[in-house]
Amino acid sequence: MTISRENLSKAETVTVAAIEAGVPLLVEAGEIIAGFQGMVRRRALAELDAWLERARPSLVASFANGVTKDYAAVQAAISSPWSNGQTEGQITKLKLVKRQIYGRGKIDLLQARIVGAG
Repeated sequence: MTISRENLSKAETVTVAAIEAGVPLLVEAGEIIAGFQGMVRRRALAELDAWLERARPSLVASFANGVTKDYAAVQAAISSPWSNGQTEGQITKLKLVKRQIYGRGKIDLLQARIVGAG
């Protein structure tokens, strides 16, 4: 449901069409999420309140409530040219490696895995 239709096989396209026909609320939720993604990519802060009004009664209401609770942070994320995505990605990678070797070794093995992976 999140992959572009051009990248789907014929069978996958038929399956997605059948799901969408059976669950129209899912189509609306997909459009709302795509709207949020587009708003963030265009840095269109003025659209945030209208997006929240559209999202609250939909299947993505819990996400909209989270955005509302963290409204100031979301505003800053949309309007700021800075991102900590690279940092978060490195932290996630480190945690994954740490979980993979849990109970097998000490800091020396973790250091070897991190330095060797980089």
